[in-house]
Amino acid sequence: MNYTVPRLQKGDTVGLVALSSRVEPEKLGAAIAFLEKLGLHAIVGDTIQGRHRYFAGSDEERLADLHAMIRRPEVKAIFCVRGGYGAARLADKIDYGLLAEHPKIFWGFSDVTYLHCAIQKYANIVTFHGPMLMTSTPLDELSKKMFGQLFMPMEIQYTEAISPLTAIANGVARGQLVGGNLSRLVNTLGTKFDIQTEGKILLIEDIAEPIPRIDVMLQQLKQARKLEQLAGVVIGSFTQIEADEEALHALMAEYFANLGIPVVAGFQIGHSTPNIAIPLGVDALLDAQQKVLKILPGVH
Repeated sequence: MNYTVPRLQKGDTVGLVALSSRVEPEKLGAAIAFLEKLGLHAIVGDTIQGRHRYFAGSDEERLADLHAMIRRPEVKAIFCVRGGYGAARLADKIDYGLLAEHPKIFWGFSDVTYLHCAIQKYANIVTFHGPMLMTSTPLDELSKKMFGQLFMPMEIQYTEAISPLTAIANGVARGQLVGGNLSRLVNTLGTKFDIQTEGKILLIEDIAEPIPRIDVMLQQLKQARKLEQLAGVVIGSFTQIEADEEALHALMAEYFANLGIPVVAGFQIGHSTPNIAIPLGVDALLDAQQKVLKILPGVH
């Protein structure tokens, strides 16, 4: 299990960075206002204004922004404000020892999945899979509520009170919760950041990937032997896939139903509204019969 990170206190300073695609800084006002409502003081990294091809600054500029936020002792959390592509280009240049010495909340999802894998492996700290602060639509109330887990250690219990859940395969499993965006998890294969799945509960989610493409990615995970020793599977949001839920569940069953582990689909985790934020790298319990996912706190 990875180490939990220090919780936030009202009045704390947090940093906003763009480690992937470039952003529209004029749209940052809502994000800053939300953080201020939480009692936090937000500082804006250089990458928010950064421009380099389709990135929020060059690799060197984005890396420098991340390192600056890690080094600043007053910065207690780092929020990635948007995804896209570019995080993987930084992974082999990040000073993970620096982050391990100065552990702090690291938050984001989608393209940031690559860095979740890297940070958990080389800095050995919990990270947070949660909605970006710059979104095309305002954050809904439930997604906003999930930021509360950063201020107080709390166990997250996801049941059908949040969304309908479907058991693809029955069983109960305990294990470390890992994963995130399926495309980016597959991108880690064959690298020193490749997703570690042995004995783990794997979360997968994605957006705008048709069923054949999802099949390709699951097949690659299978042939990379990442499915052989899983403890369980949490299937998050698969949105804009141009197929119905039945087709998605049939594909998931083909890959996961005969592994003898619990597999549950329908979690609003990922590219969805709400987008339920969860810590990665902590122990979790997945019970397919009761349709519940319990996750230990990510902060202390």
